[in-house]
Amino acid sequence: MQQALLKVIETATQKHGAHYAEARAQKLYKTMFTLKEERVEAAKQGIENGVALRVLVNGAWGFASVGSFENDILLSTVSNACTMAKTASQQLKNPIKLAAANTITDHVEVKAKKNPADIAMEDKIKNISEINKTIQQYDKRIKSCTVDYLDLTGSTIFVNSEGTNIQQDKMFVWSKITASAESCGVFTFSREEIGSTFGYEVFDTQPPQEIGEAVAKRAVAQLSAKTLKGGKTPVVLGSNVVGVFVHEAFGHLAEADLALSGGVLFNTLGEKIGSDLVTFYDDGTVPGAFGSFKYDDEGVPAQKTLLIKDGVVTSLMHNRETASKFNVNPTGNARAEDFRVEPIIRMRNTYMAPRDYEFEELLEGIKSGYFFKSFRGGQTNIDGTFQVGIQEGYEIVNGEISVPVRNASISGNTLETLLKVDAVGKNFAIDSGRCGKGQTAFIGDGGPHIRLSEVVVGGSA
Repeated sequence: MQQALLKVIETATQKHGAHYAEARAQKLYKTMFTLKEERVEAAKQGIENGVALRVLVNGAWGFASVGSFENDILLSTVSNACTMAKTASQQLKNPIKLAAANTITDHVEVKAKKNPADIAMEDKIKNISEINKTIQQYDKRIKSCTVDYLDLTGSTIFVNSEGTNIQQDKMFVWSKITASAESCGVFTFSREEIGSTFGYEVFDTQPPQEIGEAVAKRAVAQLSAKTLKGGKTPVVLGSNVVGVFVHEAFGHLAEADLALSGGVLFNTLGEKIGSDLVTFYDDGTVPGAFGSFKYDDEGVPAQKTLLIKDGVVTSLMHNRETASKFNVNPTGNARAEDFRVEPIIRMRNTYMAPRDYEFEELLEGIKSGYFFKSFRGGQTNIDGTFQVGIQEGYEIVNGEISVPVRNASISGNTLETLLKVDAVGKNFAIDSGRCGKGQTAFIGDGGPHIRLSEVVVGGSA
C-alpha cells in the first residue's frame, strides 16, 4: 500500500506541479448499533476503506477522496485534486504556507487484552443489553432508555512529499447511555458516555450493571429535586462539568482556525484572562484516553499543549497552516473523521490542571449556592459567550451539600468567568466523549472540582 501511495505523491509533485502532497489511507473495521428499550436498531458492521488525497498547488489546497486502492483510480483522483487547487489558486489573495514538520517513519501498534474485533456481534449486543436491562428494571418510573455502541479497529497510513511515512493502528470502544424518567408530570433525563483506546476491557473496569444503575439512579433522583431560581450565585463544579466547560467555553475558542475567524482569543496571547488558579492543557498523550493518539492526520506528533498558565494565554491549537500564520510550531491538532474529509483543527484531551483544595474546602464559606456534579450538554459562540446544561445538581447551604435541584444551567462570558475561579481541587478525572465541528471527533475532557465565586445560574424565574 505504501508504494502505491508514494507513486501517487510522486505524480502530484512531478507531473502536476504540487508544492506539497499527502495521502491518508484507512483500512478500518467498524461495529455500531443502538438499543432502545432492549430492541436492537440500526445495527451495522463492516469495513470502511479509502484514501484521502490533499495537494498544495500555487498556494491553494486541492482535496479529493476515493473508496478504492486501485492505482489507476488513485492517479486519476490526485489529478483531480491538483486541478481543483490550480483553479482555487486563481482566486487566492494570500497563498497558503505550511509550518515546518519533522520527517517521520514509524509504525504505531496497538495491543489490547480484548480486541473488539475478536468479540462476536452477539456478545457485544448481549453485553450492552445488560446496561439497558439494568436501567429498565431499576424503577417503574423509568420511561425510556437508549444505548448507542461503537467500536472501530484497523489502521491508517499517512505519507507525504516530505518523506513522512506513518502507519498507525486504531482502536476505539465507545458507548453513550441515555434514560428518561417521569412522575406526576415531571420529566427528567440522565446520560453517560464511556470510551477507551485501550480495548474492550473498558467494560471490565466499568461493568454494564454499574453503568446502568448510575444512569437510572440519577434520572429517578431528579424527579424529587426542586427547581432552582435563576441569578448570580457561587457554585462548585464537578470534574465532569469542568471538563465540558473547558472544552466548550474555552477549547473551541483556542482552536486557531476559529481564532482567525474572529474569535475572542485572536489577540490574547500573553494576556491574563483568568485567575492565577487557571491552567489548561490540550493533551494527546494521556494513556488510554479517548482523545489520545501518537500522530495527527498531518503526521505531526501529538503533544501536551499548555493553553493557559496561571491565567495567562500561552498557546492556541494549530495545524501546519495556522502554525505558519502565527509563526509557531504545529501542535498536532489536525484531525479528520475519516478519509472522506480534510483534517481540521480539533481538540484531543482538554482539561484543567488540579491544585490543592479538598472537596469540603471548596464548599466552605458558601452560605447559599450550588454544586453541579454532572453536565447535560453545552455550547459556545465565537464571541466567548457559553452555556452549559446541568443534569445533576444540589443546593449548598452553609457549606454543606443539601437537596437536589433540576433543570439548571450556567452561562456567561468565558473571559469574565475564568476570572471568577477562586479555588481548585486536587482530584482529577477525564471523561470520554465525541465533539461535532462539521465532523465528529473522539475527545476527552475533564479536570478537578473547582469553585466559581459567581456565575449566572439558569432556572425558574
